[in-house]
Amino acid sequence: MAIFIGCVSTTQIERNSGKQLYSFRIYLVFSYYVIDLLQGKSRMDSSGEKKELEWIERVRSEGAVPLLDPDNCRNGWASPPGYKFLVRGPDYLSTRVKVPAGEYLLKSLGFDWIRSSTKIGEVLKHPSGRVKKAIEEEFPTGDKPFVWAFNLQVPSKDNYSAVAYFTTREPILEGSLMDQFLKGDDGFRNSRLKLIANIVKGPWIVRKAVGEQAICIIGRALSCNYCASDSFLEVDVDIGSSMVASAIVHLAFGYITTLTVDLAFLIESQTESELPEQLLGAVRFSELDPAVARPTEPYLGRSTGSLQSNLPTRLWKSIGQGFSHMLHPGDHENGSSLGSPCVNGIGDNESSSIEIKK
Repeated sequence: MAIFIGCVSTTQIERNSGKQLYSFRIYLVFSYYVIDLLQGKSRMDSSGEKKELEWIERVRSEGAVPLLDPDNCRNGWASPPGYKFLVRGPDYLSTRVKVPAGEYLLKSLGFDWIRSSTKIGEVLKHPSGRVKKAIEEEFPTGDKPFVWAFNLQVPSKDNYSAVAYFTTREPILEGSLMDQFLKGDDGFRNSRLKLIANIVKGPWIVRKAVGEQAICIIGRALSCNYCASDSFLEVDVDIGSSMVASAIVHLAFGYITTLTVDLAFLIESQTESELPEQLLGAVRFSELDPAVARPTEPYLGRSTGSLQSNLPTRLWKSIGQGFSHMLHPGDHENGSSLGSPCVNGIGDNESSSIEIKK
């Protein structure tokens, strides 16, 4: 009996051990399966990230001017560090203190230096536009990355445009300034879109005209055309719509092969909850050669609202020469003012359309 009981007990133990071993083996298999899934996801994420970087790098490198190091980008473009720009700090409304900007909200995508027989606009809708084609080829179906484009239309007989592109695959936070800007009307956009321009290197006369740093609420100073869709927002900035801005740009264009300029784009923070300000993105172009600007065909599908005639180049030349005389040392003892209500040397008074810090 004892032997029988012992046999039964041994058999029971063996059965329990077998079940435990079986359970352990299932646990091991499941663990390996989960680990394999995670590693596979990691490989897929890594592959997807690499693929994304590849198409971005391709777009960055296919423009008329090359992407170069920010400290050495002669006849090229670069992405300058954010701290080069001062923005409204967290306590700006009470202290008026500005702080170096942090990381950009958007990723730099590319830069175009182009020219045409007519003023260039709605670049991201142009059927042969290189950025538009690159995105359609890379993302034929499904979600496309959202692209921001800032097209600075230079008043000249050759209709040059400097276009900076930025992108993001991150969802835009509901109610954020970016969300409000994208959903807002042109009035809201015109009151908020800000440009910060720094002359990094250039002749004295240009630095005197522009100042160390020029801050401009673009839509208050210049005519802007907003071209928007589900996957992009393009801002066409008509510099020729302001006689003062045109004169300064015409003056600077004469020295463009010696200029290094940083331009940052942001949405102005006007309430405490919106502070501190954050840059959307920035671009540096250096010593651009007008001869290398890539010719582009006019986009015939452009909206009529974005077609504006240029004033004759002779007018800009005469205004630019006037600026040269006004800014030449000795002509005026205190020649920091540019003689326009839109341009001033007040320092931190941002109520005007353009603020220039001398």
